[in-house]
This record gives sequence, structure tokens and C-alpha cells, in this order.
Amino acid sequence: MSELSTVSSEVTETAAPVERRLQAVLLDMDGTLIESEHLWGEAEAELVAELGGEWTGADHEANVGNAAEPVGRYIIELTGADHLTPRQVADLLYDRFRAKLEGGAELRPGAKELVTMLAGAGVPAVLVTSTERSLIETAIGGIGLESFVDSVAGDEVAANKPHPDPYLRAARRLGVDPARCVAVEDSAVGVTSAADAGCVTVAIPNHVEIQPREGVVFRESLVGIDLEWLESLVSGA
Repeated sequence: MSELSTVSSEVTETAAPVERRLQAVLLDMDGTLIESEHLWGEAEAELVAELGGEWTGADHEANVGNAAEPVGRYIIELTGADHLTPRQVADLLYDRFRAKLEGGAELRPGAKELVTMLAGAGVPAVLVTSTERSLIETAIGGIGLESFVDSVAGDEVAANKPHPDPYLRAARRLGVDPARCVAVEDSAVGVTSAADAGCVTVAIPNHVEIQPREGVVFRESLVGIDLEWLESLVSGA
């Protein structure tokens, strides 16, 4: 082999891209990317008061991460408002929450930087939320729904969080292996959904306590998360 051929071969080998094990990052919305849990709490308290009940911090914590209809059932049981269906209560709750979103939801620290970094690196970011489709675009406006390659809403799955279906659906639509995805969540309900789907799960507790479990990594915030760290989670899984 000539010297030129040897050099060409070395350049080719050096330039060959290294395949990353990380295939996608799947992100919860409420409490993870946006600071909206207090808005949900206010909407819940107002609705429960109108129905003759009282909404406490414990009631809110018991429902963090849940879909709207399960929260509706909880409110009916709490207030005795059985003249309403869970769907009707959910719609009333969504109306109040939508009104509170008019000023825009505050972003969680590091949220926009994380999504921007993933887009720049070519790593698919998918929004996986219990919130229904009609509210997503408004709620995530501070980042922009167009920043995500896909989104899975709470009313688009057969079973919502804590069932693994939302994360399994996100991975299936991307054509990726859940075990090579990192999911980021802020609630026990969301962590159960992501971890049971087989994702490497990052828990960033916000308003509720999350119990340790195998395969779940805890952080204080999204600030400082970089591609190398995400890759290391999947490589070490």
C-alpha cells in the first residue's frame, strides 16, 4: 500500500461518525419543562370551591401528573358532585387552566436550553404529556411545539400515565428502542410510566416526593444537562 493510500485510509477511519447509543429524549411537560403545577392547583381549588368542597395541598399532590378525567373522578368523590361526569369536570378544569395560561407559562430553569441543545445535536426530543392536545401548544409556547420532533398528548393514548403506554407510543412512532431513550419526569406518576416503559428515567422532583427505584436517576434541575451526560446514562444502562 502506498503512503498516500495509508493516509487516506487513516483519514477515512478518523472521520467516520461514532454512532451514539442515545436515540431520543422524551420530555414530560407540566412541572418538568414549564412551571404549571401551581396553575393546575389554582384551577382545581377554584372548581372544587364552586362545587362546594375544599381543595387542599394534599389533594393536589395526590393528583400531580394525572390525566384530566381521573382528576375529574377524584373531584366528584371529594365534592359529591355526581350530577357531573368525570369528562364534564375535566372540561371545566381545562377551561380554568386555559384562562390561567393566557399570560404564558413560566419555563423551568434549563428547559429551553436543553431542548435547544438536543435540536442542535440532532437528537430527537419528544413531548410526552398527560395534558390533552387542545392545551399543549399554548402551554409549551415559551419553547415552541415546533422544537420537538413529535408530541404525545394525554387524550391520544389508550391508557395515560402511570401506564407505560405514552412512552411506548412515543418510542414506537419514532422507531426507537425505549431502552435507548432518556425520559425526564417530575412526578411519581410520570416516573412510573417512563420506567415501566423501559426508558432510562431522570427524575427531577418538583411538587411531590418520588421514591427511589432501579433505573431512575435523580437531579435537582434541568440546568447543566448535556449530551455527554445523557449518552452516559444510556451507555451504562
